[in-house]
Parts: sequence; C-alpha cells; structure tokens
Amino acid sequence: MIRKGITVGFPIMIGYLPIAITYGVLAKQAGMTLTELTLMSVMVFAGASQFMGANMIVVGSGALEIIVATFVLNFRQFVMSLSFMNRLRNLSLKWKAPLSLGLTDETFAMSSLHINEAKKEKGAYFYAALILTAYLSWIMGSFLGGILGEIIPEQLSQSMGIALYAMFIGLLIPSVKKEWRAGFIAVIAMLINVICSQFMSEGWAIVFGTVLGGLSGVFLLKEDAS
Repeated sequence: MIRKGITVGFPIMIGYLPIAITYGVLAKQAGMTLTELTLMSVMVFAGASQFMGANMIVVGSGALEIIVATFVLNFRQFVMSLSFMNRLRNLSLKWKAPLSLGLTDETFAMSSLHINEAKKEKGAYFYAALILTAYLSWIMGSFLGGILGEIIPEQLSQSMGIALYAMFIGLLIPSVKKEWRAGFIAVIAMLINVICSQFMSEGWAIVFGTVLGGLSGVFLLKEDAS
C-alpha cells in the first residue's frame, strides 16, 4: 500500500517541484528568510495561498490581511475535507485528522480516483504515502527555491514573478472552458480589487475582491431549478 501510494503520488511530486521552487525564489525576493519560507510550506502547504502571501508581503500587507485572504482562498478545503472524510469513514479518527491536513486540490483529485483503497486492509497507508509524497516534495522544492533565490541574479529572480500570474491563469482557463461565467467572476473580482485599492491598502483590497467576487459566483453560477 505504501509503495502504491508513492507511485500514485509521484506525478504530483513532479508537478509540485518546479512550482515550489518558483515559490521559494519569490518568497526570498519578498524578503522572507530561508527558514521562514520553508516553515510556511511546512505549516501551510497551500500553493496558491503561499504565492498570494508572498505577493502580499511584497506590497506591505499586514498579518491579519494575509490570514483573512488566504482563509477565504482556501475555504473550498472545508468541502473537500468533508467529502474526503466521507470516503474514509471506515478509518479511525487517528488517521482521518492527519490525512485531512494534507489535502490539496491534487491529492484530493488523486485520492478520489482510488476510493477502493479505503476499504482495504491498511488502506490508510496508501493515502498517507500519497499525501506525504506530495507534502515532502513541496517542502523540498520550497527550500531549494529559497537557496536559488540567494544565488541567482536579482533580475532573473524578479522575472520569475510572472509565475504567480501564470499559475492563476492556468487554474482559471480550464474553468472558463467549462463555464464562461467563471471568467466573468474573475473579472468582477479584479474590478473590485482595483476600485478598493484606491481607498484602502492593497491587502484589504485583495480580501474584498476575493470575498465579493466569490459571492457574485453564488448568484452567477446558481443552477437552474429545473
């Protein structure tokens, strides 16, 4: 089960490493120490939130602004955790609690494709191995990125800032292909952020743009009663 979990988690590891390295470089550029940016990966383990956090540090946002913004961004984790726990209802709490902390979009997607392992003997080891493979690769990539941020030319590290926007665009495009209104919601959030930034800090502008943009999706993506 452990070997199978590592095998299933290997593609996630390959995908995580370059993104984590980029995060490490950007976090170092934002003024975080190697210890701080690595500990952020250890304790947060959320790529989009860590990119956002690094960007908010650059613009001088306060701790409360960063916490609220990342909380809103990761609110979907509550729904994912409930779904994941429902599949693992045969497992004891001592397994459910730590496994839920390792959920990301990618580990959730891969575990959803292997729901039968939860019913097998020592099936918990499969999910633990899958999540730890992704988790450790993210931490390792972040650490390597922090080291690279110290030795590569500043102009090169600054140019990697485009990775933040590329990542969010990459996450948005598949949703827009399925439902054009998802793109409209992104535009609404962007406009709210621009408007709010005229009379409040960049950090709170991001928070309001995220919250109000998300609320607009409640109405725009409401399914027809039929």
